[in-house]
Amino acid sequence: MTLTRPTFKQTTLENGLTVIAEINPEAKSVALGYFCKTGSRDETPEISGVSHFLEHMLFKGTARRDSLEVNLEFDQMGAQYNAFTSEENTVYYGAVLPEFAPRLLALWTDLMRPALRQQDFDTEKKVILEEIALYQDRPNVMLFDWGRARYFAGHPLGNSVLGTAQSISALTRDQMAAYQAQRYAPGNLVLVLAGKVDWERTLEQVAELTASWARGQAERAYPALNPAVGELREPYPKATQTYLAVFAPGVSAQDPRRYAAHILANILGEEGNSRLHWALSDKGLVESVGAGIDEADQAGFYYVYAQTDPANEETVKAVVREELERLERFGVRQEELERAKNKLATALVFAGETPMQRLMSVGINYVYNQTYEPLSEVARKVEAVTLADVNGLLESRPFNQSFFYSLVPA
Repeated sequence: MTLTRPTFKQTTLENGLTVIAEINPEAKSVALGYFCKTGSRDETPEISGVSHFLEHMLFKGTARRDSLEVNLEFDQMGAQYNAFTSEENTVYYGAVLPEFAPRLLALWTDLMRPALRQQDFDTEKKVILEEIALYQDRPNVMLFDWGRARYFAGHPLGNSVLGTAQSISALTRDQMAAYQAQRYAPGNLVLVLAGKVDWERTLEQVAELTASWARGQAERAYPALNPAVGELREPYPKATQTYLAVFAPGVSAQDPRRYAAHILANILGEEGNSRLHWALSDKGLVESVGAGIDEADQAGFYYVYAQTDPANEETVKAVVREELERLERFGVRQEELERAKNKLATALVFAGETPMQRLMSVGINYVYNQTYEPLSEVARKVEAVTLADVNGLLESRPFNQSFFYSLVPA
């Protein structure tokens, strides 16, 4: 049997909304969602946490639907749906059988213009404050929330997604409405579809649904980045163990070296079989350890995390430093490269098996790069990574510029 290769379509409507689709006629479902280029890095201190709070508020309904009607409609379609807010993006997504795609599109498009009723706002504010309190009981979560803030040292990439109890308590409904009107402008949104998509019908429908949307574009600030270097330990009453995060300069979401960077991070800290695993987990020095790379808009960083008994803190830090120094001095070996490439290739195959998974890959890449990369092209780029590519990332000695951040028992 010959499989049909997915095709890519894109257009920009008169109001500035970009619509893209990876169309696979053989798919059994349709996934679609709105990707909004906004997050905590686009907030001021006065409205810290508004992006995440607003994500919650969209599900409270619109002028046409209240929250009960929204939930019922998702359920009636049998939709798998959710949303998330990060430092840079807010994404609303769902997947349904193809016959429900027009209905799902109509619902999500309506939700992009929420009612933001004062009563709903007041009720949801309590939910957000409870969520903040809940996460503050989890040192492993606060490690990265606070660690990013210390590492980015005043840069907006260090802004907390949740905000603070103080900023959320002071936030008003009118402030949220002003933020929504600015950041959810058509020029700052991308409607992404994947799977068994009826492209022409989709364009006709979304053009009609958004005909009343006024043109607009939201800007993002790119101040100079001057991350912290060194070490900071902070006592934390909720901590019974030592929680360690290490941050170091990485590559951005626009950098073509990002595939090599993922391979490097895998070699350093992939769970179960990596340098840090054998140096720490295998020797019983930590409960958990890992490493990765966080690609951001025009910026990025490598990270290492570890959780250990306080009695092992200094030993663990010494071993991490030793492994980072060895990596920079001697580089990566060919067998490590091949093993990491195979793992990444397998992960890519798994990530391409459903329209929902492709929705995320296609959408996020387009938001950052305004380009489309089919799965075959991503796989080709991973396979093309050489030892020189990976070791070339170490020439600037990024881990020599590390920032060690620890939360320790008070």
